Amino acid sequence: MEGTHYRFRSRWRLSAPPAAVYRALERVEDYPRWWRQVRAAHRTGAATGVLRVRSVLPFELTLTVREVRRDPAAGILHGALGGDLEGWARWTVAAHGSGTLVRYEQQVRVRAPLLRRLAVPGRPFFRLNHRLMMRSGRRGLRSWLAAV
Repeated sequence: MEGTHYRFRSRWRLSAPPAAVYRALERVEDYPRWWRQVRAAHRTGAATGVLRVRSVLPFELTLTVREVRRDPAAGILHGALGGDLEGWARWTVAAHGSGTLVRYEQQVRVRAPLLRRLAVPGRPFFRLNHRLMMRSGRRGLRSWLAAV
């Protein structure tokens, strides 16, 4: 895989029912309310939007998102990404015991010029940055779901 390509995977176990988790994940415009690294999110159309994200490292990414698949019965939310990262991201939500197992997968190519230059030497830091962001997202969603 070329140095500017990344593949990320995360698993979240949550005590909330799958339908509630799915509803929260499909409302991207609410992400800033529970996921502190998502600085802004707004819809630009019925199936498109823009996200601004920043985790630990001192740079912000702007991402365009286009819905590719929304399938509540299968528990799948899949989107195409553009902007500073190009590729795709997918949430898969499934019952697990008395709660929910959420799988997040993302495959992207870095497009932002500075990040492209830093892609190879910065790889371990970018991966750690993503892991910390996802951990915070899991905690934030857990709290959000407990409050609603």
